[in-house]
Amino acid sequence: MENRDVVSTGLGLSVARSLDLDRLPSGPRARLLARGGEALFRRVSSRSAVQIALAGGDVMGAGSALGAQMFIHRPREFFLRLGNYGLIGLGESYMAGEWTSPDLVGLLTVFAADMSTLVPAPLQRFRSAYVTKPPVHEYGSEATASENVSRHYDLSNDMFELFLDRTLTYSGALFLDPSRASWDELPDAQSRKIDRLLDLAHVGSGTELLEIGSGWGELCIRAAARGATVRSVTLSREQLSLARHRIAYAGHQSSVQLDLLDYRAVEGTYDAIVSAEMIEAVGFRYWETYFTKLESLLAPGGKIALQAITMPHERMLATRGTHTWIQKYIFPGGSVPSVTAIEQLTKSKTSLDIIDRLDFGAHYAETLRLWRERFCARSDVLQTLGFDRTFRRMWNFYLAYCEAGFRSRYLDVQQFALQHRGRR
Repeated sequence: MENRDVVSTGLGLSVARSLDLDRLPSGPRARLLARGGEALFRRVSSRSAVQIALAGGDVMGAGSALGAQMFIHRPREFFLRLGNYGLIGLGESYMAGEWTSPDLVGLLTVFAADMSTLVPAPLQRFRSAYVTKPPVHEYGSEATASENVSRHYDLSNDMFELFLDRTLTYSGALFLDPSRASWDELPDAQSRKIDRLLDLAHVGSGTELLEIGSGWGELCIRAAARGATVRSVTLSREQLSLARHRIAYAGHQSSVQLDLLDYRAVEGTYDAIVSAEMIEAVGFRYWETYFTKLESLLAPGGKIALQAITMPHERMLATRGTHTWIQKYIFPGGSVPSVTAIEQLTKSKTSLDIIDRLDFGAHYAETLRLWRERFCARSDVLQTLGFDRTFRRMWNFYLAYCEAGFRSRYLDVQQFALQHRGRR
């Protein structure tokens, strides 16, 4: 990339130091929950295609040494976290180094494939009584959305540059053949994904385009190169700074306007609206607000192109009120929608019709694999940037967790095209 001065925000260091994983649950209730968590874990593992080895020689699971493996080095701590914090505790225990796996993605893929049946059906009726609810201050309102975004996207531009390709595109790529995806092909796959979104929205010379969620400016650059006039909004100060630099370097500053602005505050009308994996950060309480805002901003005859991570509708309904490990440590306030939820919202609350849809979850699994391999290979550089071992384990778990979600089909990714009803 071109020469420039980028100063890390230092947020990565402060975040890493704030992960107080030494504080374990204690007291009679904690020990009781740990025993219950261990009993449930043993029951689940007995029918799981995983081999689980505990320190001391105990082996659980129906899997073999040739399949997915899990090594629990500190069983007491592991079961305290699992019993008291559920799946959040599973992730925290990995961050603390209490368990490992020679194939983390393979292990998590097995768990993800069995996600809907991990907890026995009789216990699922009491889910609302024992799951943690998301904090109110992370709901994604106009007052809190900026902080939610900053906690992820303002960690450090330097960090993101270490594992993203030269396009600095942080969403699922579209490969010619995902089974043959490679690092060298990733920039072209990202450009192909962006170009397809721009094509869905009919972006060309003279188009007045609105982008919601700027990233680091690659979509703005490619749209401006087509002759479009672009306005892009973001809540990330770090992304805004680097995106402006990249757009100026590409020679498009006269046709691109970047604003630090919540999507709800955007005014005007636009021929086309594009948003890549922004809806996940909105939070399910604001999906209706998001789509009605898009509707109000779209000019007659205009097109909207969205890219969204999705999950099965039943799982979305069952988990949307749960505070998850991903929300606690990676994407505060985030919610993954289902295709059904998007269809129902647009049909019942807006005048928008979905006129095109493409799913390509297998491509996202390979995108995440390439990011994760690059992230792990640059561990030493991350250390020099202030991201300690706990933080690096956290992000390795996050990338592996997401990759497993796509490989198991627990997650998918879609591109949607929408327009005002009756203008087909």
